[in-house]
Amino acid sequence: MFFASDNSGPVHPEVLQVLAEANQGYQMGYGVDDLMDEVRDRIRTLFDAPDAAVYLVVNGTSANALALATLADPWQTVFCTPVSHIHRDECNAPEFYSGAKLTLVEGDDKMNTKALRAAIEAEGNRGVHGPQRGPVSITQVTECGTIYRLDEIRALGDMAQSYGLPLHLDGARFANALVALGCSPAEMTWKSGVDVVSFGGTKNGLMGVEAVVLFDPAKAQEFELRRKRGGHLMSKHRYLSAQMAAYLRDDLWLSSARMANDNCTRLADGLRAAGATFIYEPQANMIFARLPRHLHRRLIYAGAVYHMEGEELDGPDENALLSCRLVCDWSMQQAEIDRFLALVSNTASAAG
Repeated sequence: MFFASDNSGPVHPEVLQVLAEANQGYQMGYGVDDLMDEVRDRIRTLFDAPDAAVYLVVNGTSANALALATLADPWQTVFCTPVSHIHRDECNAPEFYSGAKLTLVEGDDKMNTKALRAAIEAEGNRGVHGPQRGPVSITQVTECGTIYRLDEIRALGDMAQSYGLPLHLDGARFANALVALGCSPAEMTWKSGVDVVSFGGTKNGLMGVEAVVLFDPAKAQEFELRRKRGGHLMSKHRYLSAQMAAYLRDDLWLSSARMANDNCTRLADGLRAAGATFIYEPQANMIFARLPRHLHRRLIYAGAVYHMEGEELDGPDENALLSCRLVCDWSMQQAEIDRFLALVSNTASAAG
């Protein structure tokens, strides 16, 4: 009953198989391996972007930070939401690599055009004394487990473009959003105004690799130099390439995401039937729910692993509703979900 993070699950066996095959013999390093040629071609085909520049790095933080550094000058600011991963969970890495600051766009979850316009208009009007306007960055799936619809991305892309600003998409859970929307990668990115996407794999069955896809190839050399200067150009690059190649072959990335989302739907349906309330309506593979303190205690004592959202497990009010985050991955067994739901249901019945 492990719902702490989709980072915590195992590597998909098909990925391990391709890694084992890639481990035979010799290959040139630093991204000149044969598998990287395959990856580059597959991603360009997948995104219907034959001129896109494609690079691999080991984690989402480096993907986001290097992508934003390529888009932003040190005197600019990056517009993002207060709950964005680049603000909450990357230890100022985007600021470190780019020299730019972050400007938080007012809102609780998804960015909206009205708030974005207000944030943009508030900057870039103090001459040399203030930060200049820079990239807009959104997260898909959001940190609250919700999904930007295509029209919402397009509206933000149009808004950014009207000010001459690029749009970055943090796609750590790109596949989960895509299968939920039932659209194409092109529709969710460059056709909606996205200039650069961090195409995630680590949360969806890979050992540790993310792709950065730049739809403007003029930015390619700068990204290459920043990746090397920042210490993120792997010498034995073929092991990154092998993971991503396995991910893209036979649509493993899509089937894994569907499994994660289906697991989440099963969990959400069971929680809803047991009377749980949701902070955000589950849309992909994450659930933010409120459960009574006594139920949290029983679940955790029974071996369930998940994160409380700033709540204390110990407290005087046993019936107080405490917030938690539950995340499903591709490898989760339905029996474990059902065991968790049985504990929830039995406790609710006993309380009733």
